[in-house]
Amino acid sequence: MSVPRLMLSSLAGAGRFCVLGSGAARWKSVRARNRRGLSDLHPQLSPNQGFRDSPSWLPKNRSEPRSYITNPKLATTLVQILQKENRNRHQLFLECNPGPGILTQALLESQAKVIALECNRTFLPHLQSLRKKVNRKLEVVHCDFFKLDPRNSGIVKPPIMLSETLFQNLGIEALPWSEDNPLTVVGIFPAKNEKKILWKLLYDLYSSTSIYSYGRVQLNMFIAEKEYEKLVADPQNNLYQPLSVLWQVACEIKLLHVEPWSSFSVYNQVGGPKKSKNKEPLEQINKQNMCFIQMTPLQNLFTENLTSVNYDIFFHMLKQCFMKRHATLMDHLQSLSPVNAVAILKEIEKDGDMKITDLYPEDFKLLFETIESFRESCRWLFDDCIEDIIL
Repeated sequence: MSVPRLMLSSLAGAGRFCVLGSGAARWKSVRARNRRGLSDLHPQLSPNQGFRDSPSWLPKNRSEPRSYITNPKLATTLVQILQKENRNRHQLFLECNPGPGILTQALLESQAKVIALECNRTFLPHLQSLRKKVNRKLEVVHCDFFKLDPRNSGIVKPPIMLSETLFQNLGIEALPWSEDNPLTVVGIFPAKNEKKILWKLLYDLYSSTSIYSYGRVQLNMFIAEKEYEKLVADPQNNLYQPLSVLWQVACEIKLLHVEPWSSFSVYNQVGGPKKSKNKEPLEQINKQNMCFIQMTPLQNLFTENLTSVNYDIFFHMLKQCFMKRHATLMDHLQSLSPVNAVAILKEIEKDGDMKITDLYPEDFKLLFETIESFRESCRWLFDDCIEDIIL
């Protein structure tokens, strides 16, 4: 009999967990006197204050390029896709770095509600102007979604924020994990840090922290085609790796749309268009594609033997397996003392002579759960902290 899934949130500054309620997110109706204004979450630009006069706590790397949707036709296409995938016309979207707000406008016209998280102050006045034109359908926050809940940090200031602070001030509350996905994130993964962000999101997802402490938050994101291929790789593909296994175990991944990289505009942190230094011919650059994918956490991700407490052992097991890609399943099991290799092989109905990386993601999950269910195995892998290791 499986035990109920526990929602866990890490205590600030400690490596322990405390039990919270399980949940997904909903934009809650809260009385105005109990709800801070969204203006409190980002600084207001005075008429004479330009970007260069902004406070010293702004990101030091102002030249970091970001990609934005500036093509109205593409925005309309994306909204149509999202409407088809999500039947709720009043869906709540959390949009990451909307920039000039082309997709924001299209979402609002489809009757959706939007929370625009923009890290670049240059775009804030325009988004605030758009907010005034719609009635409570748009909120604008100076925030970088991809830097939510930084690890080992002290006091944070916008655009770096804590999801708990952000969601509380937006009036978003948690709902059971078994609920549908009322909160939908849409945006573009920053090209420079795609892999690092994917790993951070995995840790958040498996530990049920950050945005996932609010439930099965759905991501609808543009990602470089080469990174998408890694996410969906299988044992027959040499791109197959722990990242592939963990995302496929955790989520249903759907390819919704493919768009040439040339369809996007790239801006520096100061808001100006970025001039490409790439020496490749323009036609070669334009052949690169961006994949719009949907990543929906599975309701049955957590079980009696894979939980928000022991997920790190699962991560570590995969790391160990892929470090010796050509070793057999039996070799790996025999190296895990005090695991009973023969009994485990019988339980999972696998041949010990098969190569370890011939296991599919669901096989790895079954293997882990089977080992965990054996009382004798207890702590069968070194209980290392691998959060700072990028596999």
